[in-house]
Amino acid sequence: MDLHPIFRNNRDIELALRQAMFKAARSGETIMEIIPGKGSGKLKKRVLAFLNQPHIKKLYERFETDPTNDGRIVVHFRS
Repeated sequence: MDLHPIFRNNRDIELALRQAMFKAARSGETIMEIIPGKGSGKLKKRVLAFLNQPHIKKLYERFETDPTNDGRIVVHFRS
């Protein structure tokens, strides 16, 4: 999921993340990549705060930032 096109609107970011997370969890996906980009880091912090919300944490097993690409977050869903 590339967040570049909607990075300026917090409501759109939250809605897009929420919809993508619930859809991936429902459909049995094992991973989801979120691309906040490298930039200033504000969007990445927003995504990490979203992922740390208790009701969202229930959807996935863990997440990690890509050590070779700081602008990429990989979410691992429960099987």
